[in-house]
Amino acid sequence: MLISFLMGQFGPWQVVLVIAVVLLLFGGRKIPELMKGLGRGVKEFKDGIKGEEEAKEKGEKQIKE
Repeated sequence: MLISFLMGQFGPWQVVLVIAVVLLLFGGRKIPELMKGLGRGVKEFKDGIKGEEEAKEKGEKQIKE
């Protein structure tokens, strides 16, 4: 609920301002590296979730047998 309240407060100019600050802090060369790392993290997270679901299904099948 708090997130939806905060997201309602951001307009297009605020988004532009945040992007400009990020560019100033990290520079244009670091941004692709940061995004690459973020993508890897998300992929590992999804793989971990998928692995847990598969392990849970295998455990349920073994209990039924």
